[in-house]
Amino acid sequence: MSVTFPNKTILLTGASGFVGRHLATYLLQQGTALRCPLRQITEANNQTDELAGATIFPIGNLDDRTDWHQALQGVDVVIHCAGRVHVMHETAADPLSLFRQVNVDATLHLAEQAGLAGVKQFIFLSSIKVNGEETALGQPFSENQPAAPQDAYAQSKYEAELGLFAIAKRTGMHVTIIRPPLIYGAGVGANFRSLMRVLKKGLPLPLASVHNLRSFVYVGNLVDFIARCIDHPNASNQLFLISDGFDMSTPGLLQRGARAFGKKARLLPCPPWLLTTIASLLCRRAAADRVCQCLQVNIQKARTLLNWSAPFTVEQGLQATALAMIADDHLNDAKKNT
Repeated sequence: MSVTFPNKTILLTGASGFVGRHLATYLLQQGTALRCPLRQITEANNQTDELAGATIFPIGNLDDRTDWHQALQGVDVVIHCAGRVHVMHETAADPLSLFRQVNVDATLHLAEQAGLAGVKQFIFLSSIKVNGEETALGQPFSENQPAAPQDAYAQSKYEAELGLFAIAKRTGMHVTIIRPPLIYGAGVGANFRSLMRVLKKGLPLPLASVHNLRSFVYVGNLVDFIARCIDHPNASNQLFLISDGFDMSTPGLLQRGARAFGKKARLLPCPPWLLTTIASLLCRRAAADRVCQCLQVNIQKARTLLNWSAPFTVEQGLQATALAMIADDHLNDAKKNT
């Protein structure tokens, strides 16, 4: 990563989240004047390595009434990573309404205030789910395809994108939209972490017969791409799909993930139709679809328009993920023994 921003003042939302922590660390290492609004200010998040050196603003709840006036004064770039994330087992009676409150209303409220404050650029972290849930093998998603959100989360992200481009047209503030697929790296949670933990333990998985291809993005590569977008003239009012640039089958991912732990993946054959049938009976059909279906991303626009290529390989990304998990386990063991 060679881009630096010593003369930029950047407001980063979601700095306490997975992507935000990595991005904050990078920006501070470059000497950036970084502002991080947080909903709750505690001694812990004031003293974390990721945010040491940043200016912390108490912002309260993220909604269409949040007062951003003080935090936005003198800001050149807003990077908006905060939001209501995808919920695997949604229980809300009206999930779209909840997603809209944070991902649409709060986002557009921030963008409106940013435009009024003279912010030059607004970078929004969206999701590949705006494009859809799966692709045919060898037919990746691209930026020029129509959006096809299939759940409340994706719909809210798409509505936010449309609103941001409208604000850009009205105010002259430059907007950049980034749609990543599944993001992995040190500190990753949810299903990816669970899968890596199975590999760490050397447990068998019935996935040897899955023949798909999926795109992923290592958080270090995503941070690098966001940095490339900052102040780049070709990023103005553009939408980008991004990934590591190397698609893997589910067995391929598992084999590489196991090697990151110094192990060999124990993969057993099982027809994908049987996997999805069993998963449906266990109310886990969506999880089975993600490991069996294709979801590929074409990143040619990022390569040509911004001359970008991923600085980290998949192996390096998985190694960083595995090392962080091992370190976390050692720390947890030490705490139990004290």
